[in-house]
Amino acid sequence: MSHRGTPPRRLLLPRLDLPAPAPYEDPMRTAIATSDYFVLGETFINRHIEHIFGGDTVVIAGRHNGQDPYGKPLFVRRAPLSPRDRLSAPFAALTGAALHGTSRLPFGDNRRHLAEFLRAQKVEAILAEFGTQALVVAKLGNDLGIPVFSYWRGTDASRALRSRQRVRSYRLMMPRLAGIFSVSQFLLDNLAAHGVTHPNAHVVPSGVDVRRFAPAEKVRGSCLAVGRMVEKKAPQVTLRAFSAAAKGREAHLTFIGDGPLLEPCRALATELGVGDRVTFTGALPHDSVRDHLTRTEIFLQHSVTAKDGNTEGLPTAIQEALACGCITLSTRHAGIPEAVEDGVNGLLVDEWDEAGFAERLGALLDTADRSAMSRAARETAVARFDNAALIGRVEAVMCDTVNG
Repeated sequence: MSHRGTPPRRLLLPRLDLPAPAPYEDPMRTAIATSDYFVLGETFINRHIEHIFGGDTVVIAGRHNGQDPYGKPLFVRRAPLSPRDRLSAPFAALTGAALHGTSRLPFGDNRRHLAEFLRAQKVEAILAEFGTQALVVAKLGNDLGIPVFSYWRGTDASRALRSRQRVRSYRLMMPRLAGIFSVSQFLLDNLAAHGVTHPNAHVVPSGVDVRRFAPAEKVRGSCLAVGRMVEKKAPQVTLRAFSAAAKGREAHLTFIGDGPLLEPCRALATELGVGDRVTFTGALPHDSVRDHLTRTEIFLQHSVTAKDGNTEGLPTAIQEALACGCITLSTRHAGIPEAVEDGVNGLLVDEWDEAGFAERLGALLDTADRSAMSRAARETAVARFDNAALIGRVEAVMCDTVNG
């Protein structure tokens, strides 16, 4: 029995029906605002840094870990404060919170240096990755006459909404934004339910490189789960369901990812007696994840809403699995039903429906010919999640907004 009622069926994301766009003849120099740089696993942000408007980008980061694979002009916001700014910091935080709903606004020398950086780099637009980063740059962008767009991806439009202060800051920020993007309609609905809306809002998933992520020869009975081993992924539910479904059937499950639930899941696999049928690889490079996906038949992701309200947006791993022709067994959670059509390119159960998850996996393993659903998965990715076309859509919205 599910712990949650079944929500209304979400509309599938539309087909793109357009070729990968050619680079803009007159690209718009864009600053990508992110919290940390460089993060290998944030492929969706790295893709924007490398490719949006042909790569005519600069980076604004809260922190820099020393890695810089793209060699872009970089501004790190969290520089040491001058003695004068240390004295004024409490007042700046209180003023920002009172007037703008956030204490995170740049001030003093940091604000002046960031403004000088944006002017010197001739930045024409700012794209803030996650709504929380837009809070940092929206006012400054307005003051400088630079249009600011934000991209909403998950926790920023789920767990963050449990804070009344954060909701207030979002509402105050929206009029300062030129437009917003979300990886799923689910997240836009979440925001709207809290009075956070924008007239220029667009659903644009992160997407996948469908040329690199493509099916290879599948290993019969192979199952794969990819992602951080954390509460909202419910890996223990996936593991118990696999243990039940695999009895008397040809099946093997690989978990890729690390996190606080990794060791408990290793112990659980031994306890369930499936230690020889489950492999835990830990975190792997993205190319290794792709290699596993290309050969895998069935992708498993039992996403749930965490106790703190954290949810998915539309998991990149599911988009990559579809591109590789993996049949996806997942949950009616967040934006997942916008990509996975039950009985067509995958299967869905309610959140926490462990018995149903096991039953549907068992039925899938018993299906002699799974090729039709695998083909449908690939076709879905090519039609709806080609990242080149999706980046083109973001570019078109930004250009139409700024030049219109």
